[in-house]
Amino acid sequence: MPVPPSDNYYTDNEDLRWHLNNTVDWNTLIPLYEREFTLPDGPADLAEAKESYVDIITMVGEFVAKEVAPRAEALDRTGNSLVDGEVVEPDEMKEIIGQLRDLGMFGLNLPREMGGLNVPFALYFAICEVIARADCGTMTTFGFFGGIGMSLLAYSAKEGSMEMKDGVITSCRFQKEIEETGTGEAWGAMVLTEPDAGSDLAAIRTRATKHEDGNWRLNGEKIFITSGHGQYGIVIARTDDPENEIGLDGLSLFLVRRWIEKDGEKIENVRVTKVEKKVGHNSSPTVSLLYEDSVGEQIGELGQGFKLMLILMNNARVAVGFEAIGVCHQALKMANHYAGQRRSMGKLLKDHELMADILQTMDTELRGMRALAFETVNHVEVSQRLETRLRYDAPSDPAIRKEFEKRYKRAKRKARRMTPLLKFIAAEKAVEFSRINMQVHGGMGYMSETGADRLLRDALVLPVYEGTSQIQALMVLKDHLGDVIRDPTGFIEKAVRLRVAAQTSRGLERALLQAKVKLHSATETILRRILAAKLKSEMSQGTFVERLAILSGDFMKSWDAKKDFSHGLVHAERICQMLVDVKIGQSLVHQAERHPERRIYAERYLKRMLPRVTCLELEIEGSVDLDDLTRAMAGEAAAV
Repeated sequence: MPVPPSDNYYTDNEDLRWHLNNTVDWNTLIPLYEREFTLPDGPADLAEAKESYVDIITMVGEFVAKEVAPRAEALDRTGNSLVDGEVVEPDEMKEIIGQLRDLGMFGLNLPREMGGLNVPFALYFAICEVIARADCGTMTTFGFFGGIGMSLLAYSAKEGSMEMKDGVITSCRFQKEIEETGTGEAWGAMVLTEPDAGSDLAAIRTRATKHEDGNWRLNGEKIFITSGHGQYGIVIARTDDPENEIGLDGLSLFLVRRWIEKDGEKIENVRVTKVEKKVGHNSSPTVSLLYEDSVGEQIGELGQGFKLMLILMNNARVAVGFEAIGVCHQALKMANHYAGQRRSMGKLLKDHELMADILQTMDTELRGMRALAFETVNHVEVSQRLETRLRYDAPSDPAIRKEFEKRYKRAKRKARRMTPLLKFIAAEKAVEFSRINMQVHGGMGYMSETGADRLLRDALVLPVYEGTSQIQALMVLKDHLGDVIRDPTGFIEKAVRLRVAAQTSRGLERALLQAKVKLHSATETILRRILAAKLKSEMSQGTFVERLAILSGDFMKSWDAKKDFSHGLVHAERICQMLVDVKIGQSLVHQAERHPERRIYAERYLKRMLPRVTCLELEIEGSVDLDDLTRAMAGEAAAV
């Protein structure tokens, strides 16, 4: 049985529509985007802006249902190839790109003065979910138009090469390039990975050297570059002393054009050497690039490459979160459709108790992930918009400016905490949902005609690219433990308050507080082990007086996350999962308080979440022996 039919991939998604109506903080975001409705050609008020957003995503939903979804299987079969140094895309993809260009979709998130529609990220990412549900590769290709344009705009703002008057950008360093991505004339790529440098960006070897003519020239090889055959590559390269071949501080960022003009002639500046044959995402080309004295244009200051690339990477991680949710939604849609059609043992699959529990669990977790996604976007958007306003268009009233600064810091902190949580859980669940969908289909799911195999193959890369799930978990854990180390007294006081509140509260709040207590208990276990190991290490040398001085000095202030957090790092994924569950539970409880009709989803999630969090706490308390792991890593036989 094929993918269930739909006339519109937005209007048939009740939960997505609910979130765009109720979760997105339009009251804050739209005035920030529209400068309190003073921008030329902008909406007159909130109602007009929101109406235009609904019109846009409804149009996209219909387009995806009628034009993308029917071509998905053909796109997967055909894939991309390399002919005479150029990437040859499937005819179906060329048609889709042409149609999106005609609809003006590539400039959605760009400012109007750059030819865009100035829509918020919340709508843009919702559109990414809608497209990914039909075909992940098409969504990825779509993202490297306006996504690269917005990154170049952010870099210009960051380095101070942008000018703004009354909320309107009057000049911008990369204006031509940004406008070309918005019209669909050109696209770009995020260029990081090398043969010996994947997650470890400090190992990058591609080198940029400044020549006497003032131009930077890059030499090196990059691999696994999505849409890397585009005109504009945002490339990270090493610019420090040639003898220093490792570390993040020596990395800088460059805009490197695929084709340049020299003496009136078009010259290939970057060579595409390979198109990868992949398990999935076959409609999106992944290429290898060779830089041989390739001319590049410096972005920002030297040595800022890693920090600047994070701007692009963090937004890409949010996009992957929505992409993964699109996959999850389609997997559930397919599973529900098949279970409602297929009879087994005298009744429909969906009427078997075990199957009903599986499908309801998927629905519950999907709603939780979407709640997490939109809360994350709220913080990401507010922080980025306020940063630009404060730098280029700050309020004249000191009180309002101070309030903007306060909101900016709070939103930035929350965006940093929530982005890896979203990327981690959505990517992992996309694989899980897709596998369950294949299982629901039984033997038919293993046949290509159902499309279940394509969904699973496309999902497999989501926990890998834009930072693996393990990288996200490590980021989460280090921030989590860092917060506790900075304020141990506050952590202890909060733990006591939570335990008391968990005993005295009732209903949804009680279950949520119990989960928070489990998280605090697991964190305490890890901290005890970290402190014991650190104390043992630092007290093993020196005289008694010197050892005593350690305790009375800066013992609690000097921490090396790589060395001192070892007893926590081994539990990074467990803590990350617990934080995800607590955060989603909290979001759903807050929704239920404001919208009683959503209470059922909070109840279902908390019932499933509390046993899971309890199990993770027990695993952290007793299942991993770091000393045994250390011996195993050293090649010694583990005890049996």
